[in-house]
Amino acid sequence: MTATTATTAEDRPPGIVRLVATVFLPFAGGYFLSYLYRSINAIIAPQLVSEVNLSAGDLGLMTSAYFFAFAAFQIPLGMLLDRFGPRRVQAAFLLAAALGAFLFSIGDSKITLILARAMIGLGVAGGLMSSFKAITIWFPQNRWPLVNGCFMAMGGLGAVSSTVPLEFALHYTDWRGVFVGLAAATICVSSIIFLTVPEKKAGPVAPPSLRDQLAGIGHIYTSRLFWRLAPIAVTALSANMAIQSLWAGPWLRDVAGYSRDAIAEHLFILNAIMTVGFVACGVVTDLFERRGFTLSQVMGSATLIFMAAQGAVVFQVAPTGLWPWVIFGLTMNFTVLAYTQLTRYFPPHYSGRAITALNLLAFGGVFFAQSAIGWIIDLWPPDANGGYQKIGYTAAFGAVLAIQVVAFLWFLIPGKAAPPPE
Repeated sequence: MTATTATTAEDRPPGIVRLVATVFLPFAGGYFLSYLYRSINAIIAPQLVSEVNLSAGDLGLMTSAYFFAFAAFQIPLGMLLDRFGPRRVQAAFLLAAALGAFLFSIGDSKITLILARAMIGLGVAGGLMSSFKAITIWFPQNRWPLVNGCFMAMGGLGAVSSTVPLEFALHYTDWRGVFVGLAAATICVSSIIFLTVPEKKAGPVAPPSLRDQLAGIGHIYTSRLFWRLAPIAVTALSANMAIQSLWAGPWLRDVAGYSRDAIAEHLFILNAIMTVGFVACGVVTDLFERRGFTLSQVMGSATLIFMAAQGAVVFQVAPTGLWPWVIFGLTMNFTVLAYTQLTRYFPPHYSGRAITALNLLAFGGVFFAQSAIGWIIDLWPPDANGGYQKIGYTAAFGAVLAIQVVAFLWFLIPGKAAPPPE
């Protein structure tokens, strides 16, 4: 009787307070840094352009190198997560991000900055996916959308920190000093994750072989459900990250005519609203699911509103108005519900590969979108003040929106998913 009681106590899942302290918050620290790294160039872009002599295309390519490396590592990342668990994988790769941040701080050429930015992207490639994996391991399935939404709000706080707080820090140091500080902070977060996050006790089944893992990826990429969700998730996420993490800043300068301080304030508001949107995504989804709505219905409705907000920006309906950006921030991340749908559809031992399979396409899309916006803007010569022309933004943002519309129409086509693999 005593042995049975001891085993039961040992197998009992940790309480919510302990889960928040030892799982949620440590991974949230990594995701906070991931979003801060992702968004920081929207503020320091003028300094980078002047010090390193970058064109709009160069700026887009350098910033999007983060997303290229991020995307390129997603399939190996999923295999590592399913085999070794999120704790060890995330702690190790954050050290690569720290090295990349230090190299960025001493970079003095376009090539050096591109390579350093890519190393940062590689190092934080598991920021969200390792956290989603940890959430699927430790938290109840019916609370995944809510927990995921609250978790992603921590990334929103990272984006918020890249605006007015960063601008304040730049009064005391330059962008190089900021990156040295970020390198140190990243090492600290890596250590906290490695030392505090628990390991899930292994079950009786042996870890899958490399051949089995690759076969699982094949099952994912041939899934009808995957290809119904992927186009709209990829195009919407590409638009929101490409604009929020870089091009919103130049747009506010060249189209709205704001000063540097005003740009920082508006980006602060945008990212604060985005943070609210992350939480709202979880709360709204939880509420509507309880009333019988599906994840696809919630995701589709919010994405339609998100595209309408982009339309207001594209056509400059209110170029100095805040309301299009408020709607943009509130709805920009509802397509992350595609990840939840995949983790619910595929067996738990597929979860790492399922979410990273989609993430590969999503961040590859961000790399392309962020670079392409710069290339399109460069089709028109800079104005007399060195800024970019309004017509360039209309063409670039409009092209991104048009692709989303096509993907959304595909998403609306009904279809029945096949049974998931065992």
